[in-house]
Amino acid sequence: MKRVFSGVKPTGHLTLGNYLGAMRQWAEVDQHRADALFCVVDLHALTVDHDPARVRRLSRQTATLLLAAGLDPALCTLFVQSHVDEHARLSYLLECVATDGEMRRMIQYKEKAGRERERGGSVRLSLLTYPVLMAADILAYAADEVPVGDDQAQHVQLTRDLALRFNQRYGQTFVVPRATHPAVAARVMNLQEPASKMGKSEDSGPGIVYLLDEPDVVRKKVMRAVTDSGREVVYDRAGRPGVANLLEILAACTGGDPESLSDRYRSYGALKKDTADAVVEVLKPLQDRHKELCADPTYVEGVLREGAEKARAMARPVVDSAYRAIGLLPPVPEPLPVATP
Repeated sequence: MKRVFSGVKPTGHLTLGNYLGAMRQWAEVDQHRADALFCVVDLHALTVDHDPARVRRLSRQTATLLLAAGLDPALCTLFVQSHVDEHARLSYLLECVATDGEMRRMIQYKEKAGRERERGGSVRLSLLTYPVLMAADILAYAADEVPVGDDQAQHVQLTRDLALRFNQRYGQTFVVPRATHPAVAARVMNLQEPASKMGKSEDSGPGIVYLLDEPDVVRKKVMRAVTDSGREVVYDRAGRPGVANLLEILAACTGGDPESLSDRYRSYGALKKDTADAVVEVLKPLQDRHKELCADPTYVEGVLREGAEKARAMARPVVDSAYRAIGLLPPVPEPLPVATP
């Protein structure tokens, strides 16, 4: 079995885009075809200003929603990043292999640091180095595949580069992973800004459907979605992004094809109504299961505890091997007790 690793950062409430673009694929496909690890990467949430209580709350909510989406602890390993020390241990070793230039070329760092400089501020050092921590997340588990969106492909390439460089300098230590882009995953855009991804880091917004939104809220957001000039329902991602986004969401929820679905509609209103109904229907079982899990918090805690134990057992031999390879002195074991006659 191949090993797959993927993570979710608890920087905001999970969205329809998270579910259709990744979580559903993990539950329906990846955990059945591979030795799969799914991680709430809470250390990554510390790279920006944050409220500690909110990070803890969102970390628990994220784990609960992953279970509600269908992740099965009997089939996969679900855990929280900070519960496994090997992530931080390996991250420093990889910082000793990475270069300053590589870090500063990361697109997300350049964009976020640039925006902060325009406001007269500066970013945390951890924002510069977090791609190395992401590499440690992956390499610690000898993952073969990393399912990611296009915006994370550069980070997986960095992971490959660091693994190859470490192996060449210090001996074969890491599996070199590859990024995968599942063909069935949907690309969900903001309902009010269809040129932008439906991201979870924003606190609120009429263009973002959150997984725990009430049905009436979902319908209101979809019915108010931005469309395009003209009245004809045509699937054209470049020229008609608003309508295309609605068609893609409807197709992802119903198993249809966006272009074929466009032939069924003569008005934007009918398309919006059917899309809203489809989204509500898709989210209902997830929301129902989430309520059940929230009523039994000890179950979620048990899953995370056992997941961390399994993850630690997988990661520790790899990280210990990397420590030896790079030249660090192993810990001196406790002397055995002397037997008394």
